Formats: sequence, structure tokens, C-alpha cells
Amino acid sequence: MLLDSNAIIYAIKPEFVQLRELIATHPSAVSAVSYLEVLGYHRLTDADLQDFKAFFALLSIIPITQPVIEKAIHLRQQRKMSLGDSIIAATAILNKLTLITANTNDFQWIPDIQLLNPLPLANT
Repeated sequence: MLLDSNAIIYAIKPEFVQLRELIATHPSAVSAVSYLEVLGYHRLTDADLQDFKAFFALLSIIPITQPVIEKAIHLRQQRKMSLGDSIIAATAILNKLTLITANTNDFQWIPDIQLLNPLPLANT
């Protein structure tokens, strides 16, 4: 599984126990972009920063490689999407990982991506 930035943010919230259980029971990774997006948020509290750092320490962080960049370029040429989303989608596709995201609508148009919205799982 590849965790989108929003899934990481939800995962540290106390009410999303089932999301944390899903992550704990499946091999999970994050794109270097999600690492940057989450830890680079300018309004993080010290407590949130420590929680996120501890969370990231448990995951594989997949670097942005040249093939990921080329795939992200191809995706952005097809349809308007953010730079971060294009890199995250390319990372998921090239590593054959299901993208765990609360924003499936942002990625549904991509034919070769596997998506899972964790919120229904977290709220059942």
C-alpha cells in the first residue's frame, strides 16, 4: 500500500483506529512527496511533528526516481493535476501499490492505478 498524504494525516487522529490497524497489518510505504507535504506543513504543532516523525519511522519512504518523474509528466500531460498528486500516483503505479487516499476522485481517471478510500473502513 502507498499512503497518500491525507491518509497519513487521518492515521494519527485518535478516532481512526481501524485505519491504523489497516496500515499495521499491510506492508505500507509513502512517497517522498507525502513525507515532504506532511512534515513541511507550516502549522504543525510540536506534538503533531513528533507523532508524524514516529509514524514515518515505521514506513518505507520511496524516493522520487527518474522513472517516477517521467510517469508523473505523462500523467500531467493527460489532465490537470497537482505536482504532488502526479508524483504520488506515478509512485503507486510503478511500484504496483494500491494508493490509500481519501481523495479517490483525484485519481479515478487514471486507468492503471489501484485505489482504496480508507475512510469507510475507518468509520465502520
